Parts: sequence; structure tokens; C-alpha cells
Amino acid sequence: MPEFDVVIVGSGTAGQTAAYDLNAAGLRVAVVESSDRPGGVCSLAGCQPKKWFYEAAETVARTMHLKDKGIIDAAVGSWPQVLREKNKFTSGVSRGAIKGFEEAGIAYIQGSARFSSPETLLVDNREVRSRFVILAVGARPMPLNIAGSEHLLSSDQFLDLPELPKRILFVGGGFISFEFAHFAAHLGPENSRPVILEAADRPLGPFDAEMVDLLVQACRESNIDIITGAEIVAIEKTAAGFSVKTKSGASHETDLVVHGAGRIPDIAALDLNAGGVAFNRRGIVVDERMMTANPRVYAAGDCVAGVQLARVADFEGHTAADNILAHFGKAEPTTINYDAVPAILFTFPQYAMVGKTETDLQKDGIAYKKRFAKNLTWPTYRRIGLTHAAYKILTSPEGRILGAHFLSDNASGLVNALRLAMINNITADQLYRQSIMSPYPTRESDLIYMLKG
Repeated sequence: MPEFDVVIVGSGTAGQTAAYDLNAAGLRVAVVESSDRPGGVCSLAGCQPKKWFYEAAETVARTMHLKDKGIIDAAVGSWPQVLREKNKFTSGVSRGAIKGFEEAGIAYIQGSARFSSPETLLVDNREVRSRFVILAVGARPMPLNIAGSEHLLSSDQFLDLPELPKRILFVGGGFISFEFAHFAAHLGPENSRPVILEAADRPLGPFDAEMVDLLVQACRESNIDIITGAEIVAIEKTAAGFSVKTKSGASHETDLVVHGAGRIPDIAALDLNAGGVAFNRRGIVVDERMMTANPRVYAAGDCVAGVQLARVADFEGHTAADNILAHFGKAEPTTINYDAVPAILFTFPQYAMVGKTETDLQKDGIAYKKRFAKNLTWPTYRRIGLTHAAYKILTSPEGRILGAHFLSDNASGLVNALRLAMINNITADQLYRQSIMSPYPTRESDLIYMLKG
């Protein structure tokens, strides 16, 4: 008889979600973790810790926008103070994760897992037997083919710096670089001007191009330099810091070089070929049930060839657990749908989106209507001094919402309203009518102007 019904490899968001679902249904569950800091990137060095820095940076940014409009002097941020408060949270994450497993009756195994056959999982070369396996090992910084890449600081390390230097350069124009550059601009030394280098012609490739252009303009006015078409070929150590060389021959002198060019699934140590688990450069290949090519192995979270977001990892963890429970007659089989997954950049203003971009619709030949406005002068934004607020709502000719994009100090709240409309098949006209009696004046009460003018 197997030791466990299910072994979960990885203790982050997806792994914990699946573990508790399976355990609550009465299955014998074990969680295997190779790191000596269980809990996952989201809790230790990602979504949660970064919000400590974002909340402080946002407060500074708000007071800067309100200077001479009711605020005499803008707030001054303190990176060391935020770090101290962040560490109060992260210092208890791993201990709390292990305690939670123990109290629930979930076995916790410290060690490195790998397959030796489709039926055999080894942990530190000892076989751990189970009917099913869930792989939830997360992601790691993508290796960069750049001379001197050993000088790069990872995004994890950046959030543990005791203090920030004045000159910081971020490699890659993705969401990590944009968010962290905002933290540096508002919490770093006075007159800091972080630099983002992006090899492509436009940063934030998956996001709407028109909205990205507006965000870039707002970033530049917040003392963040964004340089596109800048392919990095070398990072050299100098007496004063580092010199970053680009293919065009340009040099950028800086005190710190941070890797913000994305993450890849952390699957190399698993020996997936031996386990009969298919994968590609984007991660482990799964079907809509989160099942891999090996029917006894499921996968969830950032190691999957899909969207790397915490709540997506949660959803995938629930889906994998439900479909395993179905084998035991304890749940109905379920499938996952990624059609209305929201994404947000924690910059100031925030940029949030859900659904399709204009480029997506044009590429797929889908007819659409667009409602778009920028540099909004509504009282909502005038009273906080925000000049870069914007929205774009894309609908089918019949009014079905296909995509929504917001630049706002509360873009996260606005996008959630549109997401709920999308998943419940509420048309733009129906949402307009349902939004008329929203509390006024609020960001959400402005939706009626966006939906119907």
C-alpha cells in the first residue's frame, strides 16, 4: 500500500492550496520541499512582500501629486523602515507553513524530489510512494545569455537589500522591473532615477500597447527612465559600480543591476523525462484538468506552461485537487478556464487589465468597438492631482465585454468589476445600468462614464 494518496512537490501557493483541499477530504497527503524556507515565492519574495514596498511608495507618490494642492511637502520614504516591517511578516512565513501542515496532519518532507520512472518519485534518493503526484515547484529567474550576468541581482535579493543606492538599472521591461523601479524612485535616496532597459521596441509586451505608452509617460514623469531597443550584451564591474553595455554601443553606469527579465519554471531537477511528464520551454504541459502526460501526475502554479499569477496558481491547485479527488469518488471532475484572468501592475498609477488587448482582437480578426479616453479630468482624479488616468473598454458589436484596461490609482478595483461582468456574461449596457447606483463619488461610480457616454 502506498505511504500516501498524494505527494505534492512544492510548498508555495499552488501546493498549499491543493494540500489542504485533499487533506480536508480525508486523503493522506505529503508536501515535499527542497528549500529550507518553505512557503513559496509569493509569500517570501513576491506578491506579499512587494506590497509592503508598494503601499509606502504609493503614499509617497500620492503626496507628490498633491504637493501645493493641499499638501505642503511630499512625504519622504524610508526603504530601511519598510524592509523592517516587511521582514516582520516574511520571518514567520516558513515557520507558519510547517506548523499549518503539522496541525492539519499533512506530512512535511524536506528534500529534493525527482522521478526515476513514471511510477517512482524519489526524495533525496529515497522512494516515496503515492497514488498521485502534484508538481507545484514554482519558477526561478530566467538565465540570461549576457557576459557578466553573474553581477545581476535577482528580484528576490532586491527586496532584501538593507538600503538602496542612488543608481539602479533594471534588465528587462516586464512587470517586475516596472514595479521595482517605482519602489526605488519613491523610497530610494533623494533624486534617484532608476533606469529600465528593454531589448524590444516596447516594454510590457502582453499588455495593451496604447495603455503601455501612457504608463511609460507617467513613469518618466516619476523619474524613471525607460529605454527600449536596448539589447544588453555585457555587464562589467567597475571601480564605481557597474557598466552595462548594449548592442548599439551605449554604456550605462550604475551602482546596481537587477534582473527583471522574467522567470522560468523551476523544473530542471525533477527529471521529467524519466517521469513521463511532457514539458516545453514555457513549463509543464497540462490539460484543462491540470493533468500531465502521465495520468498519475498533475501540475499547478508557476511551473505550468501558463499564466504566472498567484490567484491562477490557487485556481490550478483547486482544480488539480478536485480531479484527483474525483478518482476517490470525493468530488466531481472540473476544468479550468483562463478567459478572464486579470493582471495588475503595482505602479502609480496602477495599470490593470482583463481579457483581450486590441492587438489580440486584430490578430484574431475579431470585430470590436472601443471606448477609450486618456488624461481624464474628472473630479475623481483632479482632486488627487493624477493627470495620467485612462481607460479602454473593448466590446463586441453586440456589447459583450472582450477586454478592459485601466490606468488609475484604483485600477485593481475597477478591473475586478469588469472581470465579474465578463465571467457572468453581463453586457456593457447591463453593467452600466447595474453601476448607476454605485456609491458616489468613488472610482467605481465612474464606470458609467466609461461604459456609456
